[in-house]
Amino acid sequence: MTLSPARPPGAADTASTGVRRLTATLYGYAFLDDFVLLYPVYALLFSDTGLSLWQISSLFALWSITGILLEVPSGAWADAVSRRLLLCLGPLLTAAGFALWVIVPSYWAFALGFVLWGVRGALGSGALEALVYDELDRLGAAGRYARVIGRAQAVGMVAVMAAMGLAGPVLDLGGYPAVGAASVLVCVLTSVVATRFPEHRNTASHGDGRPSTLATLRAGLAEARRDRSVRGALLLVPAVGAVWGALDEYTPLLARDTGVAEQTVPYLLLVIWVGPTIGSLLTGVGERLSTSGLGAVLAGSAFALATGSLLGTPAGIGLVAVAFGGFQLVNVLADARLQNRIVGTSRATLTSVASMGTELGTVGVFAAYAVVGASYAHGVVFAVFAVPYLVTAVVLGRRAR
Repeated sequence: MTLSPARPPGAADTASTGVRRLTATLYGYAFLDDFVLLYPVYALLFSDTGLSLWQISSLFALWSITGILLEVPSGAWADAVSRRLLLCLGPLLTAAGFALWVIVPSYWAFALGFVLWGVRGALGSGALEALVYDELDRLGAAGRYARVIGRAQAVGMVAVMAAMGLAGPVLDLGGYPAVGAASVLVCVLTSVVATRFPEHRNTASHGDGRPSTLATLRAGLAEARRDRSVRGALLLVPAVGAVWGALDEYTPLLARDTGVAEQTVPYLLLVIWVGPTIGSLLTGVGERLSTSGLGAVLAGSAFALATGSLLGTPAGIGLVAVAFGGFQLVNVLADARLQNRIVGTSRATLTSVASMGTELGTVGVFAAYAVVGASYAHGVVFAVFAVPYLVTAVVLGRRAR
């Protein structure tokens, strides 16, 4: 576990001010990063441009592959250079991609935009968590990481819901150009807010320069091989986050299968999003959970997912929201456990390894969903994917014993 250095008397006020500045910047960054009006309507933009379902699916695949290929190298780069720099650069790449989408809407413009978006995701993944944890640790507040990052994710989910509510009126007012312009502006503002992140990390190597990206990558992988607890935490993050993260993409189809009118589907999606938002806010309480407690939450959430999806009613959607809330809670706590177990300088590298595992698992779920969904209703497929969570819950229970 990372140990915070002892602080001299009278430093409490300074530390408190530092924590407030860090969290305020983080919450502002999290809100703007997800307050993108294109998110709820970009599939409509692709369809209205004339893209086929195969072409749209290929864009999603390109997006995922870009993130997978760059996830770990970008994490090592974040450990070798300024993490704040990468957090500033990433949103500008997304802004450029969104601008292409609405200025020259075409398959190749969409493809380039998704590549830029994938690069942006890789640059921020690992770098943000590592920066926040190290700054909290420097201020003697590493124990607050789970609560802080959980609240930040809750803020981001509120931003997504707000974007879902505003996208329709803006689209009616100015069409896709207006939605695109608003999205580009928000990305630029996100980059500006990122400049306010404090960063006091010393990246000096044992020599007289900075460590190379390859050196930080090797150091991170060596720590994972050496420390069994780090390996376990690395595996837990994708085991929790991959499945429900992929299922979220299919929730509109699950909601529509309840028999409600098309215009009611967005409201059911808002209900689902409330679950993870509450789960993020409960991380402060959830920090008290033992390993077996995490397993119990996963088992209960898996039961809620299977039951709610098989009901095929709006009330069942409420149970799916409860399940997603439980998964999100354990997801944040798993990330916090990983951060607490990392003792070397390759924090962003190892966090990116966990994120890459999540991305790979998500792609696997997409493929499995396509196979199972070809023969069964969406509610049945959702219920099938409750099984991996039961398996993970059993493994956690055995580890606890």
